[in-house]
Amino acid sequence: MEVTQADQVLAGLDPEQREVASNPLGPMCVLAGAGTGKTRAITHRIAYGVHSGAYRPDRVLAVTFTARAAGEMRTRLRGLGLPTVQARTFHAAALRQLQYFWPQAIGGPIPQILKQKAPAVGEAGARLRLELDRVVIRDLAAEIEWAKVSMLTPDTYRAAAAKAGRSPADLDLTAMARLWETYEEVKTAREVIDFEDVLLLMSGILAERDDIAATVRGQYRHFVVDEYQDVNTAQQALLDLWVGDRPDLCVVGDPAQTIYSFTGATPRHLLDFAGRRPGTRTVQLVRNYRSTPQVVDLANLVLQSGTRHAETVRLQAQREPGPAPRLTQLADDDAEASYIAQEVKKLLAQGIPASEIAVLYRVNAQSEAVEQALSAVDIPYLVRGGERFFQRSEVRQALVLLRGGVRGDDGTEQLGKLVRDIVTGAGWSPQRPSGGSVLERWQSLNALVELADDLGGADDDFRLRDLVAELDRRASEQHAPTVEGVTLASLHAAKGLEWDAVFLIGCSDGLLPISLAEGQQAIEEERRLLYVGLTRARKHLLLSWAAARNPGGRASRRPSRFLDPAASLLGAGARSAPKTRPAGTAKKPTKPRTCRSCGATLDTAAERKIGRCADCPATYDEAQFEALRAWRLQVATLTKVPAFVVFTDATLIAIAERRPDDIAGLASVSGVGKHKRDTYGAAVLAVLGGTDPHEAAEECVAAGRDGA
Repeated sequence: MEVTQADQVLAGLDPEQREVASNPLGPMCVLAGAGTGKTRAITHRIAYGVHSGAYRPDRVLAVTFTARAAGEMRTRLRGLGLPTVQARTFHAAALRQLQYFWPQAIGGPIPQILKQKAPAVGEAGARLRLELDRVVIRDLAAEIEWAKVSMLTPDTYRAAAAKAGRSPADLDLTAMARLWETYEEVKTAREVIDFEDVLLLMSGILAERDDIAATVRGQYRHFVVDEYQDVNTAQQALLDLWVGDRPDLCVVGDPAQTIYSFTGATPRHLLDFAGRRPGTRTVQLVRNYRSTPQVVDLANLVLQSGTRHAETVRLQAQREPGPAPRLTQLADDDAEASYIAQEVKKLLAQGIPASEIAVLYRVNAQSEAVEQALSAVDIPYLVRGGERFFQRSEVRQALVLLRGGVRGDDGTEQLGKLVRDIVTGAGWSPQRPSGGSVLERWQSLNALVELADDLGGADDDFRLRDLVAELDRRASEQHAPTVEGVTLASLHAAKGLEWDAVFLIGCSDGLLPISLAEGQQAIEEERRLLYVGLTRARKHLLLSWAAARNPGGRASRRPSRFLDPAASLLGAGARSAPKTRPAGTAKKPTKPRTCRSCGATLDTAAERKIGRCADCPATYDEAQFEALRAWRLQVATLTKVPAFVVFTDATLIAIAERRPDDIAGLASVSGVGKHKRDTYGAAVLAVLGGTDPHEAAEECVAAGRDGA
């Protein structure tokens, strides 16, 4: 019987997927291109291992990176008859173990987990007298996360961050290290830990307690890691401790979809896996079942023109041909948004559901114009990454009503009708509202109704109690039902998803690649980000870019350089037009900036601004720097603007480092333009000369008002 089940598991797999599934023992590395069925391959591998007798289901741990992906894997494993196989995120698996072993290893109750770093980072900044606004605090919290998953300490941070070219929100690396150290002190005082601590503490316990490590390794003997290209140093260290010296580890990933290096992720763990694990079987999944040949050809061209293309797979389309991708130039961002809205209307008229259409962009700020354009023509949309489905008030209210209705379900009424009757009390009606917040509430409730129709229609024995249990499970996994509406999402948020029709907006240099990307590695990650966006589309793929930002603005933009190799598919308009200089003139070489202390070349913008590399100690007078900060705070308070609008921390550090004694010297400091020189120059020189910073600020603001 088990052999028959095992054979059935392999049925319907392509040759490469079958190779993955039919070899459940030993180390395996699966290089899986976008849309090639990697989740199908690895879940069938687990199923084959169990049904063939190679595994016990309770000895398998499947690990991935998002709760949604873990929930999807559990759903597929249940469908394969394996409801007891554990599929969790790294953090969820580590937290479960930490909660179990903490009393034994540490003693007492486990500390509470800090849900958000921002308040603690803000308190740390206040202790150090740093002026940090909400956006800067968010960026500094992200920098702390990077440092911790990279397994650094405040003492080792500066050198590693300098080598990585980090520039945390205009703080120099010494100040960042002090902030991180103070953040840890704040946590200790509050008796809390953060999410990174969960990984680090569990790794520490496993490394130091052989008895606990033996218990964990006795529980889990076979491991599967999905999205392995996203593993960071801390996760890899924990994985190594889980696995020990045993061979049964299967890793799956796609180097071409490495788009989270800013969080500490690196594809080297995936690419070097076979070298670290002797006897590794490497399998490439290249058959793309998601997208049309036209979409796949464009994605291949964009990716294969990169400098790291040899490390990636070239997709082979398996679907029937579809429409050619289009690239459209618009005059400005508003015109681009209006164009998107009209094209979406055409697709809806062709019968494509709104939930199968997505608009993707590089930065979240790009969504505003599209939201306005869609609203103007009454097209429903949802912004991915906004309020979570199960946190919405109408959904919470509906769940309360559904739980209350469980006792009254005697099985005589069709599930869909029963749910409709119940959620009417939360605001649902058979008629779809026209728009606004009422429509948003209705869409949420209607998603519950449609889920009840689907589940009840597939199983007559599926009742309200089962639906409530399913919704509770989905809520814990953040696996929301489909809400009818066009999806608006950043390219990062779109990873792992797919739609029938995808609009990629802002395909211009400065957005793709983003202007902040410095160096070849950062540019190549931007290329991979575009590749991820392209491969989200099943059939319709429409790219666009705007020549100017605002109506009537200067048309200074040009198409993304990543589209140059695709001009044969997209037309000559895809070619970027780099600025040229008169014939016969050569570009004047720029002299590298060097550190005033040690003479080393300055690599990052922040280092070049202050004229000193991050590894060298500060050369400014701290009392003078604090006087400048006090002056800036007073000016900002009197003029009611954020402090960084006056001068950023990096600019103040540069001023304090150079100690200019006249206006010309001050104007030579990076960050001091003509306006700031004229507005603040005399006051800054006065503070440097010893004038009370508050008096200098009041005189500066008064002079500005008199001048106005």
